[in-house]
Amino acid sequence: MYATIVATGCYLPEIEISNDTLRARFNGAAPEFVDKMEASSGILTRWYAPEDWATSDLAVRASRQALARAGKTADDIDMILVGTDSPDFITPATSVIVQDKLGAKRAGTFDVGCACASFPTAYTAAAGMMATNANLKTVLVIGVYMMHKLTSPDDPMIFFYGDGAGAAILERSDEPGFISSAFRADGSYAKRWAIFAGGTVEPVTEESVKNGHTRVKMYDRYPPEINNDGWPAVVRDVAKNGGFDVSDIDFLIFTQVRRPTIELVMQELGLPMSKTHMVMEKWGYTGSACIPMALDDALQQKKIKPGDLVVMIGSGVGYNQAGAAFRVPDDKRLFG
Repeated sequence: MYATIVATGCYLPEIEISNDTLRARFNGAAPEFVDKMEASSGILTRWYAPEDWATSDLAVRASRQALARAGKTADDIDMILVGTDSPDFITPATSVIVQDKLGAKRAGTFDVGCACASFPTAYTAAAGMMATNANLKTVLVIGVYMMHKLTSPDDPMIFFYGDGAGAAILERSDEPGFISSAFRADGSYAKRWAIFAGGTVEPVTEESVKNGHTRVKMYDRYPPEINNDGWPAVVRDVAKNGGFDVSDIDFLIFTQVRRPTIELVMQELGLPMSKTHMVMEKWGYTGSACIPMALDDALQQKKIKPGDLVVMIGSGVGYNQAGAAFRVPDDKRLFG
C-alpha cells in the first residue's frame, strides 16, 4: 500500500510587505541590508496575516482548500500532522487547535517540529503510519509558518519571513505514492538561530524579555556549504534508498530561501532548472510551509505531471535536513 498525495492546498494571506516597505523601515539602522538580501535571496516581497491571527488560522485555510479539491470533508480525516516552528503555543500542539477549528472530530493529531524540514519529515511519518495501519485511510499533512510574529520588528532578518500554509491530503491506496526518504542532522548548530526563552532551559522572565530571548534571532550565520553540499547529498541518499538514479527524478522542490542555492544544487546534480520550481520571489521565505506551497503552485501550473517522480528536500535550523520521494498519481484532483 502507498501513502498517495491526492490533493494539495495553499493559503497566502493578503497583507503585502514589499522590499520597498522594509527599505523605508531600515533606512536608518541598516540602509543597505534589504538590497543585499534581495540580491542574495531573490525575495522581492512577502505577505502577512492580520495581527489577530495565529498559525493555526493559516493552516486551517490551506487545509480547507485541500479537502475541497479532494472531495472530502473534515469528518473523513483520520490523522492530522502539522509541521511548524512557529506554533500557536509551546503546548498544547498546534495540530490539536487545527483539528478543533476544522471540526475533524475523528482525527488524531501530532506536531512535527524540525523547522523547515518539517513537511518532508511529516509526509514520511504519515506514509509509514499509513502503510502499517489499515485504519488510517485519509491523513492531512500541513506545513505552516508565521515567524514574523516571533521576530522583533527592529531585526533586519525579518526581511526573509513571510506567512503562509500548504497542505496535502494523503490516501491509503494501491496507486503510486511514497517511495523513500532520507534524513541528516547536526545539533552543534542549534544555538545559531533560535528562540532561547520559553522552554525548560530558560523559562520566560522579565530578564529574558529584556534580552530579546523570547524572539527568534540569528546569532551566527550557517556556512553556505550546509545547503550547497548538504542538499545534493540528501537527494542522493533519497535516490539510493528508493532504488532510482538522480537522473530519473522528474521534479525537485527545495526549501525556498535562496534562489542561488537552488541554481547551484541543480547544477551539481546535473539537472536542468526546468525540473524545479521557486516561489520565494513572490511569497518570501515561508519556512515550514514553503515546500507544500511550492508543490501546490507547481501542480496548479502543471509543471508536474501524472507519473512524475518528485523529490522534496527541506532544511531547517537545528540543524535538520530531510528528503522524501513520491510518484505522482494520475488523479485529476491534483491538477486543478
